[in-house]
Amino acid sequence: MPIYSMTGYASAQAQISPDSAESANAPALRLGLEIRSVNSRFLDLSFKMPEDLRQHEAALRDLVMKHLKRGKVEVRAHLETQADAGFALPSPQLLQRLNALQDAVHAWLPRANPLSVADVLRLSSAPSTATLDLGATVLKLAQTALKDLSAAREREGKRLADSLRERMAQLRTLVLQAQPLVPQLVEQQRQRFLERWRDAMALSDGATLPEAAQDRALSEATAFAIRIDVAEELTRLNSHFDEIDALLAQGGKAEGVGKRLDFLIQELHREANTLGSKSATMEMTRISVDMKVLIEQLREQVQNLE
Repeated sequence: MPIYSMTGYASAQAQISPDSAESANAPALRLGLEIRSVNSRFLDLSFKMPEDLRQHEAALRDLVMKHLKRGKVEVRAHLETQADAGFALPSPQLLQRLNALQDAVHAWLPRANPLSVADVLRLSSAPSTATLDLGATVLKLAQTALKDLSAAREREGKRLADSLRERMAQLRTLVLQAQPLVPQLVEQQRQRFLERWRDAMALSDGATLPEAAQDRALSEATAFAIRIDVAEELTRLNSHFDEIDALLAQGGKAEGVGKRLDFLIQELHREANTLGSKSATMEMTRISVDMKVLIEQLREQVQNLE
């Protein structure tokens, strides 16, 4: 099952022809709907549409929630006359209504300016939905846009998953580079403490017994070797790598895959930090820094997954 990004865009349009007698000469309307989506921790919906379409917001919200699980989603809808329609001749019924409305306004506001020809043409060509049932059309457009949006999010999700796998392979290579360094570091520290012990004994006045001093040096060497031993961190890193690969393979089958991956990335960052704090050589420090760079790149990409 594919894995989805939270980033995407889709749009759909439909032409609507007024069918009432009063609007017979009015230009056709064009209904457009756009859906934009970016990353978010939860599903955050917002709707921007004219008042004529506001009554359909609840149905649109339910439809979007059935298709999307996470993301900051903005739904835009708009009604406009077709650009090539020009000005249509107002019908007698419309002119009669405009005249009645003007008389009613003047009865209360006698100083109000009368309607001009431009006003009449503008009002007669403005989108009118009073006699239109747009509910079915709006939902049909939304379904089309959501289908296209899901396809766009799937394509983006595939690119992100491929990029994640590429960086995971680089992280595994770094772990392989670090593993041979662990026994070498432990032995180096043991030899270094033994050399210090011999130097100390050479300068000693004999007040401390050689056996006791050697035991103490070996004890300190062992304790320090334990502190710099990163074998456990490398094992946990490999375990997290396997879990991430499994989630990417499951894709959409794993519920909340984006959140689960984000948690695992935090664990990777923690292990890489520990690796750096325990580092006793420049090589191990370099490996830790390279890991943290790759993990930060993983974090940015995972935050876009649904």
